[in-house]
Amino acid sequence: MGDAPLLFALSGTTELAERVAGRLETPLAAIEERAFEDGEHKIRPLVSVEGRHVFVAHSLHGDATQSVNDKLCRLLFFIATLKDHGASRVTAVVPYLCYARKDRRTQPYDPVTSRYVASLFEAVGADRLLAVEVHNEAAFENAFRSPTEHISTAELFAEHFAGVVRGDVVVVSPDAGGVKRAERFRQALQRRIARPVDSGFVEKYRSGGVVSGGALVGSVAGKTVILFDDLISTGTTLSRAAAACRAAKADHVYGAATHAVFPRSGTELLSRPEFDGVVVTDTVPLSDSARKDGAQGLVILDTSSLLADSIARQHTGG
Repeated sequence: MGDAPLLFALSGTTELAERVAGRLETPLAAIEERAFEDGEHKIRPLVSVEGRHVFVAHSLHGDATQSVNDKLCRLLFFIATLKDHGASRVTAVVPYLCYARKDRRTQPYDPVTSRYVASLFEAVGADRLLAVEVHNEAAFENAFRSPTEHISTAELFAEHFAGVVRGDVVVVSPDAGGVKRAERFRQALQRRIARPVDSGFVEKYRSGGVVSGGALVGSVAGKTVILFDDLISTGTTLSRAAAACRAAKADHVYGAATHAVFPRSGTELLSRPEFDGVVVTDTVPLSDSARKDGAQGLVILDTSSLLADSIARQHTGG
């Protein structure tokens, strides 16, 4: 790979970044993070970045210690710092990209926040952004003028479920907007298990924060259903879809989503009787309470191989 890339990680993403660094056979580069009494902060590299291609990993989700906006601001300031000190290229590695769901106007005078976030990355000099399983891939690409890479988790989930499912299988999107994402996973799973995998979706309507609908399109009776989505937040969407599949006589129902953006109420999903299991990834670290609530039926997939492969390709120009 020639000179190894410099890989930094901000607090909150260090555990995942350590695994990525291990796959790249390079240590995480050292940084200093300081918080001041008035809420301000400072982050600086502890190694020279002059003329180097630098990667900075940070997952932009809110948690008990920092809000989404706190994490976004810290990442932006650090990217600007690296450019100030001579980094030739800076690539932001964002396992979970905040505000990706707000990619269009749904009400009069609505913001298009995903586009504003893209402008902020460009303003501080980010040369490229890598993100895992964004809400809308086309909107993500169109929001940025600088290069982006969308990292799909379809093959990662297909590898897992190929060793789990038996008999007839149906991949169901819990809403019509996620059909393309679910189809990518369906094709990957079908290749893995070398037999047909059917598809379906559940109707969903959202107005004023209220979710309605629930009609199932597709045949699931006597089959194993995998509900595939980009994220789980409160769990309402996935639970409604699971209930519709159970009502249609599905034998087994699994929930699968890349990002486990669980608020306190969302962990209830993990123990609901509609599900035979729930599978997520490590793009958002789960709290101890969420891990405990879902201990019996929760599987967490490791995305470090996907991120390391992407970083290696970008570093070598592949």
